[in-house]
Amino acid sequence: MKNIIQSFFALALICIASQLAAQDLVYKPKNPAFGGDTFNYNWLLSSAQVQDLTSENRSRTTTRSSVDAFASNLNNLLLSQISRQLISDQFGEEGLQDGVYTLGNFQVDVATTFDGLTITIFDQAQGESTQIVIPFF
Repeated sequence: MKNIIQSFFALALICIASQLAAQDLVYKPKNPAFGGDTFNYNWLLSSAQVQDLTSENRSRTTTRSSVDAFASNLNNLLLSQISRQLISDQFGEEGLQDGVYTLGNFQVDVATTFDGLTITIFDQAQGESTQIVIPFF
């Protein structure tokens, strides 16, 4: 009797084990650049931007008060008016004169070169410069 029960138990165990099948493990990446779902792109980008601690990202996301915005706009208007007046004074019958002009934090260098009239604008606060060349015809 004991052998019959053991045989039946072993037979049942073999039947159950034969029906069990292993499942394949499948890895699916989250990043769309590596084959993940394309709907994850916005989530990944916003997560990265929140974690970005560079000064460029912080200055872009910080909000200015209305007083700071007004002061900045007023400064831009005044600089625009002064530079417009300078250009209108210089563009007379003689044309734009060579020289170095200072407008607030900007240094404007006007020079006549072989390429044409070269105007270099240097932002002394940021350390950036822009060059405009007006060719001769």
